[in-house]
Amino acid sequence: MTEQNTPQKSNDNPLDSVIEYPLDFPIKVMGLKSEEFLAAVKEIANKHDPEFDEATIELRDSREGKYQSVTITILATSRDHLDGIYRELTAHPLSKMVF
Repeated sequence: MTEQNTPQKSNDNPLDSVIEYPLDFPIKVMGLKSEEFLAAVKEIANKHDPEFDEATIELRDSREGKYQSVTITILATSRDHLDGIYRELTAHPLSKMVF
């Protein structure tokens, strides 16, 4: 006799089962305040989401004005899609933190 109702174990991330794609997903990137930093974040956002709307960008300067957070909202189509964006943003030399 085989057990047909045994739950399947999965190595997948548990969050993948609760996230339904596609969805608008905000990503915050911190870096030194500069036009180059903002341009780099926009370029990466446009690369990964061809329909990215730059009007949705939110900027916030640090207290002293040295750093800036840039929040972009992209249309995420899968976990792999999100991972690719995070990898590229994190690897960029002008980026200090991505969350």
